[in-house]
Amino acid sequence: MYSYNTFDHDYVRQRVAIFREQVERRITGVLTEDEFKPLRLQNGVYLQLHAYMLRVAIPYGTLNSQQMRQLAMIAERWDQGYGHFTTRQNIQFNWIKLRDVGDILDALADVEMHAIQTSGNCIRNVTADHFAGAAKDEIEDPRITAELLRQWSTDHPEFAFLPRKFKIAVTGAEHDRAVTAFHDIGINIIRNAAGEVGYRVIIGGGLGRTPIIGTVLNDFLPKGDLLPYLESVLHIYNRYGRRDNKYKARIKILVQEHGINRVRQEIDEHFQAIRPQFSGVPDAIMTPIAAAFESPDMSAFHDQTSYDLNLDLALSPSLAAWAKTSLTPHRDAHHVMVSISTKTPGQTPGDVSAEQMRVIADLAETYAYDEIRISHEQNVILPHVPKAHIAAIFQALEKAGLASANIGLISDIIACPGMDYCALATARSIPIAQDIALRFEELKTEHDIGPMKIKISGCINACGHHHVGHIGILGLDRAGVENYQITLGGDGTENAALGERTGPGFSAEHLLPAIETIIQVYLSDRLSRDESFLDYYRRVGMTPFKTALYPSRTKTAA
Repeated sequence: MYSYNTFDHDYVRQRVAIFREQVERRITGVLTEDEFKPLRLQNGVYLQLHAYMLRVAIPYGTLNSQQMRQLAMIAERWDQGYGHFTTRQNIQFNWIKLRDVGDILDALADVEMHAIQTSGNCIRNVTADHFAGAAKDEIEDPRITAELLRQWSTDHPEFAFLPRKFKIAVTGAEHDRAVTAFHDIGINIIRNAAGEVGYRVIIGGGLGRTPIIGTVLNDFLPKGDLLPYLESVLHIYNRYGRRDNKYKARIKILVQEHGINRVRQEIDEHFQAIRPQFSGVPDAIMTPIAAAFESPDMSAFHDQTSYDLNLDLALSPSLAAWAKTSLTPHRDAHHVMVSISTKTPGQTPGDVSAEQMRVIADLAETYAYDEIRISHEQNVILPHVPKAHIAAIFQALEKAGLASANIGLISDIIACPGMDYCALATARSIPIAQDIALRFEELKTEHDIGPMKIKISGCINACGHHHVGHIGILGLDRAGVENYQITLGGDGTENAALGERTGPGFSAEHLLPAIETIIQVYLSDRLSRDESFLDYYRRVGMTPFKTALYPSRTKTAA
């Protein structure tokens, strides 16, 4: 993984010192909250319902054991003993005190971490495939590109005050695990017909109150053109993006209002003007970036032919059940990728205690080449694990309460903080997620249902990504009463699709029975256990679900 150079260290420390002074001016009343707000947002500090919240950057979701232990220390010393992993592969501390922020940021700097550009109208933390560097279908490790973009975008003087926040995601695999079609810019690393590696660039995707699937802006961009080309994209957005209405300020609205052809023309004209001035990324920058993401030396496990993972699985049903959902094939036949669920039924999705963070850090350091990833689905990944260590890792996770065998199943739910924390929320999300997870654990039907992505948002800002859930849930306020709309058929992969609304919403009391009804329709009518919920929905459409959910309306219509 990437390590700071002297410039990085000095830059982060200077930012901490400057923000310390700004915090002191706020505490003493020299700055009003309105004056302080843009300053704190540039440093990842939000004011939530009950306390300040600090969002810490985990660039492209990669960190090591030392960094994870430092996050655990911060959680215990300055928060309430836990952190919350987010859909942008970051971590949030929800109960910090403003006077402690400087000390927290210094503690982060000690392990080469920060909170810069995790909020505000700037280019946010660049996200990537959580299986980067290990996936069998990968063309190139996307973290190399993501790190280049991180360095290019951090404190970029032209893009520090954009019309709205700006999000970039990168994937280097055939299967899109980074939801690139729903970002302001999505970057797919591809090969053209000549075998050359380059980029497919997608723009104008996003969720929120106006969900839109991104449009391909450039089918194949040579690798050497990436920075000036993105410079042009951001320049045109910064120039023409609307600033009169924050709800229409994202680049997706610019594309919708002017059309992709007009936007592409403007970008291309600017790109042609600046491209001759760009001589490429210097080797002094690019070489250490690429070297930072070289695969660990795995040769020590290539001759361990005496170990048989299947024997361990046969001897332990609990290990076998966990392995079925938690292990993913690695590009090296002697290794696997291990997904650690943060979604134990009944717990808050994405929350991890300080003690659990330390367990993960120990496992990564002892058994997994000291590398950890955070996924956009709020789970934790050990990307390079020798098969010989699987049983030991499982036993440690069991003791720590981290061995739920539910990765990719119905209780592996993405949920925003909702009204428990967020000042913008209009309904609860966390209790809804807990109720669903506990109900299907009680029914013991998770594995029978198979792959299922439920995503829950507590307001139309869609931080829970409900639009791309196989089952999406949106909580709204209806005359002071929580009401939950359901959508079906969403997909955040390379087969991007927005969920379709089933009809009128449901009260909190009736929501869980409605979800059970949806699942029962699927289970009773699927062709076989091999037909997933999403495949079934694409085959039969919305009609059978509407009929089951709204029987009185169906009879009236008939």
